[in-house]
Amino acid sequence: MDAIMLSRIQFGLTAMYHFIFVPLTIGLVILIACMETVYFITKKDVWKQMTKFWGTLFGINFAMGVATGLPLEFQFGTNWAFYSKYVGDVFGPILAIEGMMAFFLEATLIGLFFFGWNRLRPGVHLAVTWVLALATNLSALWILIANAWMQHPSGAYFNPENGKMEISSFKEIFFNMVASAKFTHTVAAGYVTGAVFVCAVSAYYLLQKRELPIARRSFKVGAIFGLISIFLAVDAGDQSGHRLELQPMKLAGVEAMWETQKPPASWTLLGWIDSKNEKTKYAIEIPYIGGLIITRSFTKPVLGIKDLMVIHEQRIKSGIIAYEAVKAIKANPQDKVARETFEKHKEDLGFALLLKKYRPDIKNASEEEIQKAKNDTMPSVGLLFWSFRIMVFCGLAMTLLFTLSNYFIWKKKLEDNRWFLWVTLLALPLPWIAAECGWFVAEHGRQPWLIYNVLPTSVGYSNLSFGSVLHSLIGFALFYSVLFIVDIFLMVKYIKLGPTKVNKGEH
Repeated sequence: MDAIMLSRIQFGLTAMYHFIFVPLTIGLVILIACMETVYFITKKDVWKQMTKFWGTLFGINFAMGVATGLPLEFQFGTNWAFYSKYVGDVFGPILAIEGMMAFFLEATLIGLFFFGWNRLRPGVHLAVTWVLALATNLSALWILIANAWMQHPSGAYFNPENGKMEISSFKEIFFNMVASAKFTHTVAAGYVTGAVFVCAVSAYYLLQKRELPIARRSFKVGAIFGLISIFLAVDAGDQSGHRLELQPMKLAGVEAMWETQKPPASWTLLGWIDSKNEKTKYAIEIPYIGGLIITRSFTKPVLGIKDLMVIHEQRIKSGIIAYEAVKAIKANPQDKVARETFEKHKEDLGFALLLKKYRPDIKNASEEEIQKAKNDTMPSVGLLFWSFRIMVFCGLAMTLLFTLSNYFIWKKKLEDNRWFLWVTLLALPLPWIAAECGWFVAEHGRQPWLIYNVLPTSVGYSNLSFGSVLHSLIGFALFYSVLFIVDIFLMVKYIKLGPTKVNKGEH
């Protein structure tokens, strides 16, 4: 446990805590826009009351999302200063666009949404709500583009003269193949979260036999929207799984694939991960599925962890050559031999930086230190394996939940099956469990890299003392704990009050 690990824990804590609020914001605002659209068309007051009530809960969640999201961006400068210097020319503009295009727009529109009911014409207010929904999705888009670039750094290059990454094609960054799959999957997961939330709260009212006109309609909207969204999330998840080809070590870790599998690779449903002996015991495997999901073919092999480690050792040695060439270019920018050498080995430069953890002068790294750096590229297989499967199992459970919801609604037997209403209420945590597991796989699976194959985590941190990071970590933990208590208190309070009292201002 050192300052680097504490900084990782702090960023992980703030990021995963922030993501408690993000998916509900993304999903709930779309449902609210749909409800207000029905109100605009039908002029039935019950739909207006639904829009205002769910809008109140959305507002609480949005405020918490803002409060927990801002510290994330500041940590790039405080805890990860070298990262900010190294890739700031690429990463900075993306975050700036997110702030100017999406965040400020959201902040303006949410005020118009809450205070514009009696000041704006119905059509104008509806337009505000839909633009607010669009802005919320745009905010997620730019953040996910930034994250996708960390996973698959295309559209940028390393400038050996100034020692920084620079943009070569903003188009490539924007249309990053990882970004498209990640955005669709994350947004669809947000829609599922909003749908589960609406159905669960509506089930609570149906069990209590109160607020029935709003609860019945809300449950129906959530169930239909949720069923559509869960299939969208599954399809986007399949695309994300295919993109893992770009990160073979993460893929091997997720699938606990120690040895390279002959095509077509099987998919391990369950198994006991024995990391010490590098084996997966009692594995339940489904033939061919792994190859179809990952490679989309029956002929391409999927590399295992052991073979990838051999490749990484070779890349570390190649990276040392690139690192020495960079030093030569800085000393003499006209050195043509150094530039030719760098061009030949530049893709492996990041692997040489893994050695910085063990010695400052990379050129003189011993064979033992090279082996240590190579071993650092092995993922936490057990954590990745089970996190991914928990996410998948939660997704399957929610698919069944929405399917049964729509069946009971169609048969007009929803309220007769109180057991199912209880199941829906108790299923409320599922989308958050799935989302947190998904992000853990995405971020922890990238280790030991901040920027995949470009900048190791051990290099990107700030020169902070253990004590200073520990104090800030404790501060964040206390602050976020208070926010969590406040959020739960407000959500429970307004849900217990119910739409009628909340919309009348009786709180």
